[in-house]
Amino acid sequence: MESAVLQQLLALHPVQLTLAELAREVTDDPEQFAQRDAVERAVRELASAGLVHRGRDFVVPTRAALRCDELLGL
Repeated sequence: MESAVLQQLLALHPVQLTLAELAREVTDDPEQFAQRDAVERAVRELASAGLVHRGRDFVVPTRAALRCDELLGL
């Protein structure tokens, strides 16, 4: 799930997504608790790794994630 979340954030950058919007983008059924929870956990882990910023309202990739995406051509 972390990979799917990060890839979606990178693909849509500079668009800023809320956590709910992100869940709709990467899950089949964002209303299902388990899928929403998986997205929330992925964002938390990516933030801990320094790959996303989670503000009050939005989730965005960090400069490090954007640079890595640029270098690797993901």
